Amino acid sequence: MTDEMMSLRTLLEKSSDADLLREMVGFAAQRLMELEVESLTGAAHRERSPERINHRNGYRDRMWETRAGAVELRIPKLRKSSYFPAFLEPRRMAEKALAAVVQEAYVQGVSTRSVDELVKAMGMTGISKSQVSRLCTEIDDKIAAFLNRPLEGDWPYLWLDATYLKVRATGRIVSVAVIVAVAVNSDGRREVLGIAIGASEAETFWTEFLRSLARRGLRGVKLVISDAHEGLKAAVAKVLHASWQRCRVHFMRNVLAHAGKQGRRVVAAFIATAFAQEDAEMARLQWRQVADQLRPKVAKLAALMDQAEADVLAFMSFPKDHRPKIHSTNPLERLNGEIKRRTDVVGIFPNEDAVTRLVGAILLEQNDEWAVQRARYMTLETIAPLSEDPIFKLPAVAA
Repeated sequence: MTDEMMSLRTLLEKSSDADLLREMVGFAAQRLMELEVESLTGAAHRERSPERINHRNGYRDRMWETRAGAVELRIPKLRKSSYFPAFLEPRRMAEKALAAVVQEAYVQGVSTRSVDELVKAMGMTGISKSQVSRLCTEIDDKIAAFLNRPLEGDWPYLWLDATYLKVRATGRIVSVAVIVAVAVNSDGRREVLGIAIGASEAETFWTEFLRSLARRGLRGVKLVISDAHEGLKAAVAKVLHASWQRCRVHFMRNVLAHAGKQGRRVVAAFIATAFAQEDAEMARLQWRQVADQLRPKVAKLAALMDQAEADVLAFMSFPKDHRPKIHSTNPLERLNGEIKRRTDVVGIFPNEDAVTRLVGAILLEQNDEWAVQRARYMTLETIAPLSEDPIFKLPAVAA
């Protein structure tokens, strides 16, 4: 008797009538995934075969909502590529949003040649405006619910970053800034908080966006991490009353441009000694020593260090375990990369609603992925002292 038959018999013997259907669905889904992965790897699980073309790399857990109830799945992972079961979501939210944006651009006659070719390749040439409108409404309602949901608890760290996209407006093609906000909550987990679209990154734009987050419940922010922007810095102080961390990576790129090709590696090593200090005070002392050493030969570089000291070293005042993740906007790089990859397909968006639809869907999927990860982005032990909510304060250890 095969292992699958034995597992099925055990399932039938142990399950109650109420749980039987859900367990059967889970069993069938799991077996279907195993068969799909076998075909992708060229061999069965743990089988040695010369025909093997890929290897497994563990599992990731995901809850699947079905009519029979919530089913817990263990989705296999692959080393050389990604795997997502076709039956789980025949068309994922981001894929639906991309199709909707492409179709909208096509039916409104504002699409580019690449979009027209994509429409033909996807067999969507027979669509009507009413069909596209229904599809857009279905997606927009879900995205709006996600982007406008209440924010509960404290959010000690907030990352902000901007991506520029092209949109058609009043017969012209304009560039708009798409701001993405991601934060870590008092449970140590990352969430996407929202997006904003504007013609520029002026202080008024940043202020209104942060106020909109505050109205939804954003509180307890200790540090905001972003690229250098005076308007944003002023808005953070005005609305959130939080410290601001200038992205260390972007600062280093800017400052090293004044070091010359021959001196960049040495200067970068000198400045890095400040980041390696144990606390904020030692970091500031080391920073000033480095600036003074560089001043005679590269005065402009030293002046930039003088001006940026407080902003670039802000992260040093926070827990050491958090510093690798809060000194720059790098934690958003992968997310921004996915946004660019998907939006490049469209090229020029028909309107701002289409931008919100596609970017919002990408962010919703990423948020769901973060939600099901087993490991927290930051541990409870290290994040709890930053929370203003007494529920999350850890009790003191008795002497």
